[in-house]
Amino acid sequence: MSGVLLCWLALAPKEVVASYFQLKISGHRQRKQRVLLTIIFTIVSVLALVFFGGRFLESMLTFHPVRYTPDEVWTLPANAEDVWFKASDNTRLHGWFFHARTHPAAATVLYFHGNGGNLSYAGWIGERLAGNSLDVLIFDYRGYGRSEGRMTNERALLADANAAYDYLLRERKVRPERLALYGQSLGTTAAIDTASREICGALVVESGLTSASDMASALLPWLPRFLHPLGRNRFDSVHKISGVRCPLLITHGDQDQLISVEQGRALFAQAPEPKELLIVRGADHALARFGGDEYLDRVAGFIRDAIGEKK
Repeated sequence: MSGVLLCWLALAPKEVVASYFQLKISGHRQRKQRVLLTIIFTIVSVLALVFFGGRFLESMLTFHPVRYTPDEVWTLPANAEDVWFKASDNTRLHGWFFHARTHPAAATVLYFHGNGGNLSYAGWIGERLAGNSLDVLIFDYRGYGRSEGRMTNERALLADANAAYDYLLRERKVRPERLALYGQSLGTTAAIDTASREICGALVVESGLTSASDMASALLPWLPRFLHPLGRNRFDSVHKISGVRCPLLITHGDQDQLISVEQGRALFAQAPEPKELLIVRGADHALARFGGDEYLDRVAGFIRDAIGEKK
């Protein structure tokens, strides 16, 4: 076959030979272009899958709201009233305001619950704290319970935290130095962020996490750390906590299988004085449930001591 080709090249007109080689070169270039486009398409597809798949997985792992349904019957806890207020984007948020059983209240507590359920899961905590001479606001983030909207990311969570803080100052006339912020699990990220920016009298961090990246490493150890910045949420509490300027209590169970006690210790190490660390032996992630009245009495005592002198 090669001999025939050589004879043809020798005898054929120069114009025909030139056209032949142009077609060969053009076909080669087209094949190279197709290969290059295939490689680019594959890379873009993989990156898109990692990005959007990661975002979807992140949302599934982060937020577990339980919405209120019309066929449910919520019994308003003792000494509590329904309250409504709006976030900066006009999303209506629902809460329960517990009145202290003694008057006047020693302080007011703004409670940030965790990433699952809704405020009805934490109503018993509000009742116990109200029995310790504290007014308490427990509220639902958007998409939880009876609150409107849908929880999508950290920014929305922090916007709802700001709305609850502002409601207590504007509508309830609470003086910020007599306001304690109390966060549990994911709620600690909202409590720490608020305390690092706003005036408050005390901060309680229960079963807190250091950052979204550290949680990703714990829950998804196979995920390369260089991919963590692709997530929408940072929850960078380990750095924000250095900006807190009020008495701080950090509590953690040493058997917490969801957020390790090491994360609680790391938060404590980065926090400024005055601060206290309470590691509860044998306790899991549901620290208040494990510790019961004795634990909540201790938390309430810390809050009263921190705020009691601020007249």
